[in-house]
Amino acid sequence: MAEIKQFSLSGEVTELLSTSVALEKELQNIIEKNMLKFFGVTFLASEYSASDRRIDSLGIDENYCPVIFEYKRSTSENVINQGLFYLNWLMDHRADFKLLVLEMLGADTAKRIDWSMPCVMCIAADFTKYDIHAVNEMQRNIKLIRYRKFGNDLILFEHLNAPNVKPVIEPQSESNTTSPSGQRTFVTHQEKLDKADEAYKNLYFSVRDYILSLGDDIAESQLKSYVAFRKIYNFACIEIYNREKIVLMRLSIDPKTVEIENGFTRDVTNIGHNGTGNLEIYIRSLADFEKAKPLIDRAYNER
Repeated sequence: MAEIKQFSLSGEVTELLSTSVALEKELQNIIEKNMLKFFGVTFLASEYSASDRRIDSLGIDENYCPVIFEYKRSTSENVINQGLFYLNWLMDHRADFKLLVLEMLGADTAKRIDWSMPCVMCIAADFTKYDIHAVNEMQRNIKLIRYRKFGNDLILFEHLNAPNVKPVIEPQSESNTTSPSGQRTFVTHQEKLDKADEAYKNLYFSVRDYILSLGDDIAESQLKSYVAFRKIYNFACIEIYNREKIVLMRLSIDPKTVEIENGFTRDVTNIGHNGTGNLEIYIRSLADFEKAKPLIDRAYNER
């Protein structure tokens, strides 16, 4: 992989040589203290007990999905397999995770835990091309992140892959509701998209493709009821409503800085809603989409 070069322009130009930390525990401490700023994840626990092993760091992201952090301690250590083991363990011990969230963040957050897109972040000084290929073949939400230190004051995180995985949807999950006959009535984002007519589906994909085209630093996360687009934090979330044929988008923009237009934009700051972002936009046509583009651009650039 190509080495990233950084130079100091203070006085005589000098190259800042990249290094790894002397002890992986040092890296773990740095990330746990700054997890929200680095990765948009709220820190929950360090060295969390999982059977006879320990998860290095555990957190929850702004979509209320569990996030596992594993740090590669040596070149021979298979941190990817470890992360996969912990991911499977956590899915089988949801009550334990919910109790942890309840203790750390309160009942409201514990009720909103979303198990559709749990994530493993594997962090190491380097990975091989075979690691990236293996993770992509797994089709699990495992992210490989290379770190480098530059001098004493700079640290860089390079995201090496963008996993494209389907959300985990289980018929008996807490989010689903049932009809009197016992049939599941909760409809997921993907199910709604699958049932959409061709014209409406094309409108949705036009919006989605435009968002993804804004930069290669964007990650797409498809959750149970919406899809989120993020850099470090979410900047756009989309739901779809087939009956009304509306692509409902929420952007991370302060609604007070936007002229609210009836039937097109709405301030949902004090209204409960899925996803993040308090500026709601209703896209019913390509004309609405064109009008929304400057706001999408702004959300991407400001976030």
